[in-house]
Amino acid sequence: MHRFLVRLLVVLTVLLGVNYVAWRWLESLNWSAWWIAVPLVLAETYSLVDVMLFGLTMWRLKERTPPPAPPGMTVDVFITTYDEPVEMVLGTALAAQRIRYPHRTWILDDGARAPMREAAERHGIGYLTRSADWEDRPRHAKAGNLNNALMLTEGEFMMILDADQVPEPEILDRTLGYFNDRRVALVQTPQWFVNVPEDDPLGSQAPLFYGPLQQGKDGWNAAFFCGSNALLRREALMQLGLVGYVAEVERSVRTALRGSRAAVRRARRSPQAADPTVARLLDEVERATDRAREELEAGRSYSEITYGLRRTVEAAVQELVAADVSALQADLAEIEALGPGGGHGPLTPDEVDRAVARLSTREWSPLGALESVHTVLEAISVERSEEAQPVMPLATISVTEDMATSMRLHALGWRSVYHHEVLAVGLAPEDLKTMLTQRLRWAQGTVQVLLRENPLLKRGLRWPQRLMYFATMWSYLSGFAAVVYITAPIVYLLLGILPVTSLSADFFLRFIPFMVVNQLLFAVAGRGAKTWRGQQYSLALFPTWITACTTAARNVWFGRPLGFAVTPKVKQGSSRDWHLVRPQLVAMSLLAAAAVIGLSRLAVGLNEPLGTLVNVAWVVFDLIVLSVVFRAVRYDGFTGDEEPARPVPD
Repeated sequence: MHRFLVRLLVVLTVLLGVNYVAWRWLESLNWSAWWIAVPLVLAETYSLVDVMLFGLTMWRLKERTPPPAPPGMTVDVFITTYDEPVEMVLGTALAAQRIRYPHRTWILDDGARAPMREAAERHGIGYLTRSADWEDRPRHAKAGNLNNALMLTEGEFMMILDADQVPEPEILDRTLGYFNDRRVALVQTPQWFVNVPEDDPLGSQAPLFYGPLQQGKDGWNAAFFCGSNALLRREALMQLGLVGYVAEVERSVRTALRGSRAAVRRARRSPQAADPTVARLLDEVERATDRAREELEAGRSYSEITYGLRRTVEAAVQELVAADVSALQADLAEIEALGPGGGHGPLTPDEVDRAVARLSTREWSPLGALESVHTVLEAISVERSEEAQPVMPLATISVTEDMATSMRLHALGWRSVYHHEVLAVGLAPEDLKTMLTQRLRWAQGTVQVLLRENPLLKRGLRWPQRLMYFATMWSYLSGFAAVVYITAPIVYLLLGILPVTSLSADFFLRFIPFMVVNQLLFAVAGRGAKTWRGQQYSLALFPTWITACTTAARNVWFGRPLGFAVTPKVKQGSSRDWHLVRPQLVAMSLLAAAAVIGLSRLAVGLNEPLGTLVNVAWVVFDLIVLSVVFRAVRYDGFTGDEEPARPVPD
């Protein structure tokens, strides 16, 4: 009955939403005020797509009963840490030792702290940290820490826990049975926090996500890894690492071949290219490049392909040098810059891209072009020697390793499971600054994955899986829509300009049923879960979402550093950080002032009564939503006097 009601509400929401938004585009746009009318209808269209993706997620909501855990499985429990208090990490590790199913507990200390090592050894807990091989190499934060541990342990399965996530003794008994299905690679359980009061001032609990959303994604085989409280199959991760290794090498080789061809073609524009000897040598290199591309498609060894092309280019360079060195000096500095740090060592994938960009755009002399091509080919590292660990099972393409890893596993045909039972309890941020750091990192990582491996274009995923991943990524674009939703009522109340042609009966007959049914869908799908705080923060954190999108885009497109901020597990100083919510306070001030001015304009006949009433109500709603920041700034952390939140029920 519940599934039928959810599906009925999904159908009604989509029909009413499409009816409303289509009418807005076709009949209600106030083109004389296009500068606010078009952004508003775009924001509404964004929201409709968001609701449709939510409806699709709810369509196949799955509730599971765990099968019994078979005996004899080998399990490593990994507790990841960097700088968390030793006492906290040890408490989690000791709880992990008490897990009933036979296993081995490991502390993965990326901070390489002597007190942490001593505490682990004292209690018979395994201790792992990075070796000297990682010095001066990309570390890849938590993903690198886990990848390092994968190469030093042997368990068939690994339970991953953050330093503050204290597991229940039955966690493996309740999850290992799902791996009876040989295609299951991941079992994810909820994250629930013990230090959160019932009113959840920082929006730390996520009853909608760790519940209907993950259960809905599970129905489409798209429940994804959330970084902690998850059990993974080693075989699946190692396959993922090997496939990723091959793909990365192939991408570098393809990029270099493309750059070689572009550089040679540009070199033909040089006056020297009219010389028969030069033209012949350029022809030979171009033919060798084409032949290398054909061999790549045929599956020939990458090292053989690049070796053969390098020898051809080297011979051509030597002949050109013997014939004419007059243009060489002008190109030497640019050739030197093609190598990493100005040298000729192995190039990372990003350095290959930048080097090829220079190859493809600079006007080279024939000799300079061939020598630069030779430099790039020599620097391609088929062995990925720039990495301390060439095979990286957990994805390293973003500041969060979880979503990209599970998406790649699904693309390889593996299955995932969401088990809706709290089997570990953790610690949520207890101050606004820490919460914002955490949310920003989550959003940045998700947007990085969207820009680097868009699920809509990901080979191997079925279309429902693509849409399930895209739905999560799409949600972080809501910050831009929120700005429009805040601006539109201010514009009317201050200037009397409506983004619609009129607030006619057509508007209300379309808009109100859509909004009512939409809210009913959330309520029924959530089965009474308290989702209001989450809805508040989805709007109130609009500056964080916008920052995440812009910084992630600059990182992916322009190589701007993003960094990795570990979420502190203890309270960070004073909570009275009003500057952290300055954009929200400015927005609230503008909304309140607009309401006062709008009512004043109504009193003197400058605004229409209906338009003023609707927009003042809109302002009041926005203020109620944004008011969550006052409670967040003033929150002094969990004292134990408040009523704690209750765990997600099984």
